[in-house]
Amino acid sequence: MSSGNRSEAVDVQKSYEVRTYGCQMNVHDSERLSGLLEDAGYVRAPEGSDGDADVVVFNTCAVRENADNKLYGNLGRLAPMKTRRPGMQIAVGGCLAQKDRDTIVRRAPWVDVVFGTHNIGKLPVLLERARVQEEAQVEIAESLEAFPSTLPTRRESAYAAWVSISVGCNNTCTFCIVPALRGKEKDRRTGDILAEIEALVAEGVSEITLLGQNVNAYGSDIGDREAFSKLLRACGTIDGLERVRFTSPHPRDFTDDVIAAMAETPNVMPQLHMPMQSGSDRILKAMRRSYRQERFLGIIEKVRAAMPDAAISTDIIVGFPGETEEDFEQTMHAVREARFTNAFTFQYSKRPGTPAADMEGQIPKEVVQERYMRLSALQEAISWEENKKQVGRTLDVMVAEGEGRKDGATHRLSGRAPDNRLVHFTKPAQEVRPGDVVTVDITYAAPHHLLAEGEPVGVRRTRSGDAWEKRTTAAAAEPAGVMLGIPGIGAPAPLPAAATPGCGCD
Repeated sequence: MSSGNRSEAVDVQKSYEVRTYGCQMNVHDSERLSGLLEDAGYVRAPEGSDGDADVVVFNTCAVRENADNKLYGNLGRLAPMKTRRPGMQIAVGGCLAQKDRDTIVRRAPWVDVVFGTHNIGKLPVLLERARVQEEAQVEIAESLEAFPSTLPTRRESAYAAWVSISVGCNNTCTFCIVPALRGKEKDRRTGDILAEIEALVAEGVSEITLLGQNVNAYGSDIGDREAFSKLLRACGTIDGLERVRFTSPHPRDFTDDVIAAMAETPNVMPQLHMPMQSGSDRILKAMRRSYRQERFLGIIEKVRAAMPDAAISTDIIVGFPGETEEDFEQTMHAVREARFTNAFTFQYSKRPGTPAADMEGQIPKEVVQERYMRLSALQEAISWEENKKQVGRTLDVMVAEGEGRKDGATHRLSGRAPDNRLVHFTKPAQEVRPGDVVTVDITYAAPHHLLAEGEPVGVRRTRSGDAWEKRTTAAAAEPAGVMLGIPGIGAPAPLPAAATPGCGCD
C-alpha cells in the first residue's frame, strides 16, 4: 500500500476486526494479520464490534467437519451489514481458505479477499487491490513465500508471547488435513528464533511459548535430531526470560535429550502437552501414528522420573472409524495409566479430503457420544485427584488478564502456576498487574483450577508488569476509536480456550 493510501487510512481511522478459529498457529497468525493492518494504517475496532468495522477478517480452520458451515453462517450475517456500510471489506484466510479457494467467493460473492496460509503478508495489498478494481481478489500461494515471523505483529499480551519455530508438517495422519494446507515442515534458523525471543524480552515479555505443528521435529531440515533440545537449552541462557513452554510435540520425535533439556533448564516449565489420540495400537496404526501405547506411556514415565511435578495433558479422538469397544477400552486404560492433568477430548468428525473420511466402519454418532461421556467422566475424576495433590503447596503464580471470569465478583485475581495450572487467589493488599508474580498457598482444588484463599505469601513486581502498565496507559491516552495495545487474550497459555490444541493432529 502506498504512503498516500496509508495516510488516508489513518486520517479516516479505518477500523478492522480479526476473528480467529482453530489452533494456536492461527491465533499467532491473527496477531500478524493485526500487525499488518495496523502497519497499513488501520485501527482495531472496539471490543464487541461484532462486524461493525471497515475490514472484517476471518482466519479460518478446516479441522472440523462443520467448519465451512460456521464460516458461511457468519459471512451471511455480515452481508446485510456490508450493504448498509459502503466501503466495508471482508477477507477470508487460513486453512479453509487454502482448501476451498474459489468456492468461498462463489458461495459468498460479497467477500472481497481470499488468501491462504502461505501468503498472509499480502492481506493489505489484496484489500487495496479489491477496492481499486472493485472485484474479489483470490490469491492462494502453494508454498511459503516468507517465514511469517518476519511480518509486523500486534501481540495480544504485554507479558507473554508466541514464537514460531517452524511451519508445516511432514506427518501423514489419516484424520488430519493440516499438512495438505500448511505444507511440508520448514524450520526457522535458530539464530533468528533466539533474536526474536531476546527482542521480546527487551520489550518486557517474560514468558514465551515455542510453536510448531510438530514442534519437537525442529531440525529435520538440517538433519540435526537434537536441534530442539539445543534450542530449549539456549532459551535457558536468555537473561530475563522466566518461563518457556512449547506446543505441540509428537511422541515419535520425543527423545531422551528433550526430556533432559526440560529437566535441566530452569526456565523451561514442568509442563507437557503431548497428543495421544488413541490408546489402541490398532487404531493408532489406522491413524498412521508412528508409536504405540507402550511407547507413549514410556515417554510419560521418563518425563515424570525426570520432573516428578510435571503436569501432562493430551488430545484424544473418540470414535475413529473402525474403533471397537475393545479399542476404546485400551484408550481408557491408557488414560488411567498416564493420569493426565487434563485431556482435550474430541468426538471424531470427518475432515473432507482426509483418508479417514472415506474409511469403512464409521461409528454411529450415538455410540461416539456415549464413549465420549465415559472418557470425559474418567478424565474429570483423574484431573480432580491430580489437582488435590497440589493442596498445601506454595506456588509462584504469574498474574494473567482475562483468565478469571468471576474475579471481579469474588475479589480475586487469576494466573498460571509454573506447570500451567490455573490458579485463582485472594487479591493482595498491594497493587499487582498482569505479568507480576504472586506467591500463594494452595487451599482447595477443583478439576480445572486451584484456589488460594489466604493472604498471598509475597508479591514480586516484574518488568512484564511494567510493560503491561506502560502499554495500558498508552492505550488509554489514545484518541477515541483507536485501540492500540489493550491486551484482550492475556498470557498465551499453550491451550487457550478458543483454540483447538495442536489442531488435533500432532
